[in-house]
Amino acid sequence: MAASQKSTPTSASGTLPGRIVIATRESRLALWQAEHVRARLSCLYESCRVELLPMTTRGDELEEAKLALEGGKGLFIKELELAMAEGRADLAVHSMKDVPVELPAGFALAAITEREDPRDALVSNRYATLGDLPAGAVVGTSSLRRGAQITERYPALSIRPVRGNVNTRLAKLDRGDYDALVLAASGLKRLGFDSRIRDYLSIEQSLPAGGQGALGIECRADRADLLAALAPLANRGSSLCVRAERAVSRALGGNCSFPLGAYAEIWGDTLRLRAIVAAPDAKRIARAEATGTADAPETLGTKVAELLRERGAAEILAALEQ
Repeated sequence: MAASQKSTPTSASGTLPGRIVIATRESRLALWQAEHVRARLSCLYESCRVELLPMTTRGDELEEAKLALEGGKGLFIKELELAMAEGRADLAVHSMKDVPVELPAGFALAAITEREDPRDALVSNRYATLGDLPAGAVVGTSSLRRGAQITERYPALSIRPVRGNVNTRLAKLDRGDYDALVLAASGLKRLGFDSRIRDYLSIEQSLPAGGQGALGIECRADRADLLAALAPLANRGSSLCVRAERAVSRALGGNCSFPLGAYAEIWGDTLRLRAIVAAPDAKRIARAEATGTADAPETLGTKVAELLRERGAAEILAALEQ
């Protein structure tokens, strides 16, 4: 559609309002994500004013250890949902790997956007690959999933947690607290830190978290106008893959913090889904893989979860809860 033909969208409930407010956390990455969606909406609907509502959430105020005890990464989302419920905001943009598999009643994922690079990435000032790190070298990661997969391949490395936003983590690396970090490639790229990436971990080396690299746009389920307006931002392939990945976690009763990796790929009408559940020390690991039709991603995710259970995933997860 030519720029001169752009207009506010119509839907079953009428036209899009003249103003849309996006609730967002105040971290640099969250602001980048919200601004990305704001720009796309402004391009699609020139007569609509799109604004950001930056917020500090309860999750931002907690240390990582306390965060897991008080609700996990869902705490980053709850206050954004409250702003939507109260009418102070119309939508929110999330990293899909941080979105709980079950949304609260009254909310919907209106769109899952085209995925950025889903891989994990190595950042180091001295070493080009994980294989170059000497025994005892300290690798920082906030993810049990990453830590377990690194430990499986490189048991002589020391895996230690690293907290804070991307900038804070990089600063800790630069002052010598760590020999290397493993972070999501998508976050580094979105923040302009491509040059800090020394190596990309292949999907086989480090299976990503479900939804990693994809953005999700959430709004109230009764906002038919927004659901219609946001539909052009959805990417079919990314949506189907992420739905399959999230179905694995849902079937296992999981959350955003347990050591589960899930990654789907689409070829035409076929989905391939791989998943892993690992003990943090990598002494017990369950893997599964299956293919299915692209029009039934949740069915495929449930099937892979059952395969994981048969291979010991339930016991691994139960041990983590003790």
